[in-house]
Amino acid sequence: MEQGVYPYFREIEGKQGTEVEMGGHRVLMFGSNAYTGLTGDERVIEAGIKAMRKYGSGCAGSRFLNGTLDLHVQLERELAEFVGKDEALCFSTGFGVNAGVVACLTGREDYIICDDRDHASIVDGRRLSFSTCLKYKHNDMADLERQLQKCAPEAVKLIVVDGVFSMEGDLANLPEIVRLKHKYNATVMVDEAHGLGVFGRQGRGVCDYFGLTDEVDLIMGTFSKSLASIGGFIASDKSIINWLRHNARTYIFSASDTPAATACAMEALHIIQQEPERIKALWDVTDYALRRFREAGFEIGETQSPIIPLYVRDVNKTFLVTKMAFDAGVFINPVIPPACAPQDTLVRVALMATHTREQVDRAVEALVGVFKELDIIK
Repeated sequence: MEQGVYPYFREIEGKQGTEVEMGGHRVLMFGSNAYTGLTGDERVIEAGIKAMRKYGSGCAGSRFLNGTLDLHVQLERELAEFVGKDEALCFSTGFGVNAGVVACLTGREDYIICDDRDHASIVDGRRLSFSTCLKYKHNDMADLERQLQKCAPEAVKLIVVDGVFSMEGDLANLPEIVRLKHKYNATVMVDEAHGLGVFGRQGRGVCDYFGLTDEVDLIMGTFSKSLASIGGFIASDKSIINWLRHNARTYIFSASDTPAATACAMEALHIIQQEPERIKALWDVTDYALRRFREAGFEIGETQSPIIPLYVRDVNKTFLVTKMAFDAGVFINPVIPPACAPQDTLVRVALMATHTREQVDRAVEALVGVFKELDIIK
């Protein structure tokens, strides 16, 4: 803060599109998770307005008691069908899904096994559980097998993994995870927060992309990214959903998602199914940006998604890059410990379906200047 490079809580003065106003400064927005570009779509906005007029501004209680609307139930049915599961449950935040579901699925004699780069909400969920928690090195399937070998054969073994890792942009090795699931009689839960609306048929996610929907036992997703709203869901078979409906504390003891948020998510879900050209546009601009950043000499790791990490590998320089990029008209986000190891600091560029190649070119040009000035690239 004293050095003037504090990068958090920056105020945006309007809709979050590909360009935003911030303190009289117009900048390119490459720090948003709105992959489908629907947060400012008038159809989504109008759906929220209509829901508020019909249902009011809130539900004044949890789903368990007075907070269930027919709108919630309709969205749950549509989400379950979309991701290929029997039933789904909607929570008021995506964080609350993982924190509540992971915490209550297993017992004292069971195991929760996580990738060491899983999202913080998964980490907090396992911390709330009474089960033994094990971690394996990121996407290291040999290490995952070593952790499974530590587990009692008769115990429940829940493997929880991000489908798309939110900082680095790489994908979980789901085919191998499923193979090990069968070998060790485990259960698999996949967090599709950054996969829905991006991967698979009509944006059904990484599980669909790999053709492994039926092999994954629980699929989690959020509304705050491709679905242009706030909230989240878990989808699974009827028996698991019924258990969660009566045991997930973040579901039972949290107020239900607002009518407007629910309606906005449902409208966004309809749009991404009706407009396949939207996901095609996202991948067209993503492929272009990946090529441009590589050609410009940036280190971008193993990303396979619209999340593009630009490695800095220095905490202080990471803050400087963020500030200098902003001054040059590009909004990006810094990633520092504990979100990554100290030697792996980076700035995160994220693409939307509504970005243009010209906007990517402007961002690359500005970031090349910043990285060269700081002697990060030559």
